[in-house]
Amino acid sequence: MKIKSAEIVISAVKREQYPEDEKPEIAFAGRSNVGKSSLINLLVNRKKLARTSSSPGKTQTINFYDINDQFRIVDLPGYGYAKVSKSSKEAWGKMMDAYLSNRKNLIDVFQLVDIRHAPTQQDKHMYSWIKHFGFNGIVIVTKLDKIKRGQRQKHLDIIKKELQMTSDDILLPVSAESREGKEEAWEIINEVFKVNGFDFEAEEAIK
Repeated sequence: MKIKSAEIVISAVKREQYPEDEKPEIAFAGRSNVGKSSLINLLVNRKKLARTSSSPGKTQTINFYDINDQFRIVDLPGYGYAKVSKSSKEAWGKMMDAYLSNRKNLIDVFQLVDIRHAPTQQDKHMYSWIKHFGFNGIVIVTKLDKIKRGQRQKHLDIIKKELQMTSDDILLPVSAESREGKEEAWEIINEVFKVNGFDFEAEEAIK
């Protein structure tokens, strides 16, 4: 299956707004400004499908992107931005809990971590939650191009240690700028589909 179409379905803030069908969903979670939108645009080879922002904490909705009318990538609102108000943080928490705890379409959650920084306490909490609820604990390390090649492994090792990842857990470095890791990301996504009983896979992104 080649990816021929990719479009946003809805930006939701409550369960009643979620798409009502049985398409499988893979969600991306991470801190504000970690690069979720850039990763989505990289995967589908589109520059502006997912809106990127220079203002951390701006995205406060759950964005559903329909791929080939067969599955969805879900961009979860970023966490960890200090200037967001207490009420906004509480609303964010309820929104995330409603989706992550009850969404039957959700087959896996990929956590994004910036290679330049050690995981925060919130990153650690998110990773523990992902593992606790039976997801694979797949971590995509973003902004790979921001670190010199000789320093990359040191930063990856720090992330593994701080998140207490095991040898079986998947850690994939990716750069939206250089496009490194794109093919490997799709291989992992395809494997998630396969183990969950879906007989389709993405062979390449739209040109």
